[in-house]
Amino acid sequence: MLFLSHILLERILEELGLNTFFSSYKGFAKIQYDVYAFAKLLIFGRLLNPASKSATVRQNGDYFEPVLTQFNPDNVFDTLDFIYSNKDKIIRRLNTNLVKKAGRSPEIIYYDVTNFYFEINGPDEDILDDDGNVIEKGQRKMGVCKEERKLPIVQMGLFMDDSGIPIAIESFPGNTLDHLTLRPALEKNIDGLEFSRFILIGDRGICCYPNLLHLKDAGNGYIVSKSLLKSTKKEQEWTYSDDGYISISDDFKYKSRIVKKTVKDENGNKRTIEEKAVVYWSKKFQLRAERENKKFLDFLEKLQEHPENFRITATQSKSLRKFFKKECVNEKTGEILDSTKIKAFIDFDKVSQYRKSLGYYQIVTSELTMDAREVIDKYHGLTQIEDQFRVMKGGLETRPLYVRTPEHVTAHLLICMIALIMLRIIQQRMISSGNVQPDPDAYWSTGLNGHRIQEALNKWKVDLLPGGTVSFYGRR
Repeated sequence: MLFLSHILLERILEELGLNTFFSSYKGFAKIQYDVYAFAKLLIFGRLLNPASKSATVRQNGDYFEPVLTQFNPDNVFDTLDFIYSNKDKIIRRLNTNLVKKAGRSPEIIYYDVTNFYFEINGPDEDILDDDGNVIEKGQRKMGVCKEERKLPIVQMGLFMDDSGIPIAIESFPGNTLDHLTLRPALEKNIDGLEFSRFILIGDRGICCYPNLLHLKDAGNGYIVSKSLLKSTKKEQEWTYSDDGYISISDDFKYKSRIVKKTVKDENGNKRTIEEKAVVYWSKKFQLRAERENKKFLDFLEKLQEHPENFRITATQSKSLRKFFKKECVNEKTGEILDSTKIKAFIDFDKVSQYRKSLGYYQIVTSELTMDAREVIDKYHGLTQIEDQFRVMKGGLETRPLYVRTPEHVTAHLLICMIALIMLRIIQQRMISSGNVQPDPDAYWSTGLNGHRIQEALNKWKVDLLPGGTVSFYGRR
């Protein structure tokens, strides 16, 4: 049986303007091979049958109308180079057409960071000059893998609109801290799109004031979460005090205030700003946090009562580290100096604060006049960006990455982003058709999820029968 669903997928690519983009730049760059056909094959392959780049080219014969005619398989890697070199232009073309044809209005932009692993023996080395200065950083580096694998990774920052459709991606070496990705990603991707004022929504991983002031200085706003445990004592006292809370029910309460604070910008200069601090408590979130951390919380309680019964493993040491007193950790190795005295090393005041914080959340925003409930609601949309990462790591099989060079890594991630955009467009059209009942709690993830859409596309196949007739196997 042969794929027929690429006919639908090609119409979407045309709506995104990629057919004219690749055709025009092919002529401009005097490219001899069919770069658009290779790009289509890579994108279709992600959606229908994810595989290596070479295997994806071999899938050309699996389509009712082969995407490529006469071709050199090695040109697939030349296509990756082309996509990397024109990444900014491709993103600009995608966004222009999404504004025109999908009604994109990027007044709200979500940003989050994930990473993808490589099944290789070791990380890339940095390229150094004769004096030992770094000329070029290696990209596949050891870092904090989201999937807890001890393999080299690459970081990826993703921008997304409030309809759940990706705007842009940016890749970084795997050892790049989350908060250090935002400003470069903004400058390389969002600044050139000439969006009107937007509010960027992110989690506490990017909540540092050089980032937030960068947004404000460009005329934009922010809504970001902020760690309560890393907040000042006065901020914690205000959060846990019952004064000022508005109770929606026995399960939810919130309050807000305008605060002035002195912070440092990206150049180290001190500045005084005003922002709105919003805190809320949710019984549902508290119960979920207690449930997810029950094993660890029970361990802490037993440790406090009977420390002599415990020998701390390396894994437990890592979990306990945030509760250690300063004098108990070897700064070079991170190991506990004497595990038989673990109770003396643990600051149980910190443990108490940790327990107290469960169910509480703190958000800070530049939007001083925005209602606190609206701030909370808009921030909650960020949780749905995780669905994007699940689709990329699941159905689109973005990782493990098998490409090697930084250019090909970036091109691969952009191909996966385009495939994800196409899935979201299909979901949107299913909702607008009226055949799917929207779920107000699911944001844009309502209707068929990405995996089920991929299954449906894979069932849209035909068989060529004797006499030139066609047997169609697609079904709803």
